Formats: sequence, C-alpha cells, structure tokens
Amino acid sequence: MNISYFRQTPGFFAAIFSLSQNWQYSTMAETISRALRDGAFEGEHAPALTIKDTINTPFGSFVFNHILTQLTSNILAGKSQARGVVLVALSRPPSFYVELLKSKGFDVTSSSKWLRVLDCYSDPLGWKSKLMERGTVRNPYEETILKTSLCKNLKELDKALSSIIELGKEIVEEGNGRFAVAIDSVSEILRHSSPPSVARILSHLRSHDQVSCIFCLLHVDLHEAKVAATLEYLSTMHADVEPIVQRTNGQRNTSEDLPMVEQCFKRGKFHVRFKRRNGRVKVMREELYVEGSGIKFTEVSSADGLTAQGLVPKVQFNLELSEKEKLDRAKVVLPFEHQGTGKPIQIYDGRKSLNESETEEKQASVDKPQTPEDSGRGEIIYFRDSDDEMPDSDEDPDDDLDI
Repeated sequence: MNISYFRQTPGFFAAIFSLSQNWQYSTMAETISRALRDGAFEGEHAPALTIKDTINTPFGSFVFNHILTQLTSNILAGKSQARGVVLVALSRPPSFYVELLKSKGFDVTSSSKWLRVLDCYSDPLGWKSKLMERGTVRNPYEETILKTSLCKNLKELDKALSSIIELGKEIVEEGNGRFAVAIDSVSEILRHSSPPSVARILSHLRSHDQVSCIFCLLHVDLHEAKVAATLEYLSTMHADVEPIVQRTNGQRNTSEDLPMVEQCFKRGKFHVRFKRRNGRVKVMREELYVEGSGIKFTEVSSADGLTAQGLVPKVQFNLELSEKEKLDRAKVVLPFEHQGTGKPIQIYDGRKSLNESETEEKQASVDKPQTPEDSGRGEIIYFRDSDDEMPDSDEDPDDDLDI
C-alpha cells in the first residue's frame, strides 16, 4: 500500500511526531543504562555513576532500583559487558531485592549465575554474631534464595573490598570476564568510615581490571559538600534528583502550598552530567514520576513555569544590572569617544611637546599671510628627528646594488 494513503489519514503526522518524541524520551532516560552496559574501554577505568538525592526528593532509591533492573536485563540478554552484578546491600535487606527482581519478571531461582549480594545490612558491626556466639540468640540472620556473603564490620573497608572482588570472581568463574558493582547507599558506609577511605575503595574498584561499571547512591543532605564533590570527581556520571519547587531555608508551607508539596513527593527533576572522554560535559534534564513501586522518566515540561527556572545555569554572579549600574555604565567615556567639550583635539606627534608645536604654528601663521583660499584648508607639518635625516626623493636607495 502506498504511504500517501497514510499521509492523507487524519493524525498521521501527529502520530509520527508522538512516536519520535517517545523514542527520544526513552533514549534520554536510558542513556545511563547504556553507558553502564557498555562498560569500560581497554586500558581505562570503569565508568561510575553517583546518584544524589535529599529528604525533599527521596527518589534516589527508585532511580537506583531502575538502573539495577535495566542492567540485569541487559546482562541476561547478553548485551552487557558485565556477566553479573555484585550488590552491596546497606540500606535494604537482601529479601527486598528478591521481591524487586520478582516484580520485574526475573527468575530469581537462577540468580546464582549472575548475582552475588554482600549483606552489610543485617549485621554491619557484628553485634548479632557476638550475641549468637554467647548463645543469647540462635540465628538472627534471615534466609534468602540469593547467594549472599555477610559483612560483619563496615569499619574494615579493606575486607569489604576483598569480599566484593571475591564475589565478582565467583560470577566470572576465574575467567577474563567482568562484573558490575552496585552500592545502594554510600551514606551508610560514611557513617562508619572516613570520606578519604571510602574514596580510596571506590577508586580501587574503578581501576580493577575485572570491574565493568559501578553505580551508587548518596544522600547529599547528610554530608558536607566536599564529600559530594569527591564522589563527583571519581564518577564519570552523576545524577541529581531535585524538587520541582526550590524553597529557601526556613520557609514554611501554608495551606495553599499543600497541593504543590504533595506533587514534590510524587515527581522531581532529574539532572544528569556525563563526562566524556574528550573532556567535555554533557547535561541532560528530565522529570521523573513515581508510579507505585516504579519510576517513569519524561521530558521537562515548562507549561506550569515551575521548571523553567531550573534550566537557567547556576552561576556565582548576577547576570542582570541594576538601575544604578546601568546609569554608571552610561557615564563611562570610552576611548573612541572624543569628548572635547568644544575645544580642538590635540594629538601628540611623539617628537615635540604640544606647547612647542603651538608656538611654531603661531610663528608660521604670523610670517605667512593667509589668503581667503587657505582659510578652509588644513596642512601637515613634519618635523625631522635630526639634520642628518635625508629628505625623501624618488631615487631608489638600493639602485647601486648589483643583485
């Protein structure tokens, strides 16, 4: 059938535009997943993603779960460089991720082939294991079908690093394959360890020759600004989840603001920065919506005027001038504007002072009577540097050279 038939159909171009827009949205939303899927280039460090959120927009865990499921789907489809994932569970128990994977349609019974969990949630400081040794409790750890390894002391990060590497090698079976590392809360690690030690562990993971990619979650409002800056420096991508409406410190919500406050806990702004290999930075902006236990990404909508302000670059100086600054700028005399106030402009010729030039001009005017024809004419007065200077002539000074 000829395509001209469809072109005559009402809504043909609207449908094409809608399909192209939806394709663009999905491409923008899944750019991070593709970067993690492609993994590390030969001789380079593994790509790293840092997801940042605050208490005003607690959607970081939703973004983390979305990326985890997308990467898992690529691994099972054989599209990812990584052959499996080492999940470091700090803020959620392993049973939570069992239910998450089941809800997304994954076969958890075969997860031993592509998933390992380092359980740092059940007993992060080893208190339960000490109680079990004393006989106070029997078995405080919950059973799960996932293949897990228990971390009993988060303060010993070197042992945690060794456990992550060992679990990853179990996935690749001592081969040359790579594995991904997912950390669901770096903030929990920072409660027990210093920022330099955490940065050192993340740097070692990125430089490991069997790590394909790393992504982690950070609650920014729990730490100093330098902690977030350190993780951004170590990351090739960092995503910020921000509220739709920015409020100043100390501003209280009124009854009129309740609908907007409710919207802030259902949707937010998603800003992603990509550091490219050539040194350039690519910025992407989207809106995210929480739908049940999942999340949805859409194009930034400026119809309500709330997100338009977020598109203005954040700079440390004011881009606009006040009225006083405009008046002061108008009073500035620029070099090319000759403000002689009615007096003739005198230009210094570089050889004699202006006073001597004026005296000689007056003397010349006295010696030579002016005619009516000369009154409107100008003249150029040339002063020699010395008497040795030869006058100008039409003769070629190099005429005697035999070339």
